[in-house]
Amino acid sequence: MKTTTFALVLGIAYLLLGLMGLVPLFLVPPPIDAPPTNFTLLYGYLLGLFAVNLLASVLHIVIGAWGVSAGSGRSNAIRFCRDSAVLFGALALLGMFPGLNTLFGMMPINGNDVWLNALTGLAAAYFGWREPISAKDRRHILGDRRQRMLPIARERRFGLADRREGFGSMAPGF
Repeated sequence: MKTTTFALVLGIAYLLLGLMGLVPLFLVPPPIDAPPTNFTLLYGYLLGLFAVNLLASVLHIVIGAWGVSAGSGRSNAIRFCRDSAVLFGALALLGMFPGLNTLFGMMPINGNDVWLNALTGLAAAYFGWREPISAKDRRHILGDRRQRMLPIARERRFGLADRREGFGSMAPGF
């Protein structure tokens, strides 16, 4: 998968998550033992799995829009993947500590958000820092197409001409 394709897929996924977080239909009220947050506007669990509030949804929409922009070529896809890896890695680490898992009461990043942020950060790190395959290496891996086309070129060059000469020598009057 190309880096631009990954950026586009990640962007669409996070754009959808962010937009779904703004619709109360997709939110389940937080359980009693959920960490308290000071910013409770649209606070709940998205699809019953991921803790979100308005700030988390806006962050997801911004990341999603940036990913769609990077996937379409308007911004740098490698820069998007690298920055996303750092951001989501930091959010995953912060979500593991009890005092920081609500980002100082502003945005919940606890529970299932930790592993979602960690997986997203790892995938973005892979696509952001992997070694791109050059055209020469790609040709070597797939095999040289010119060698595969050689028998076809030989057939075209000698096949039709030989048939014409063969028919011409056999036909009377030529």
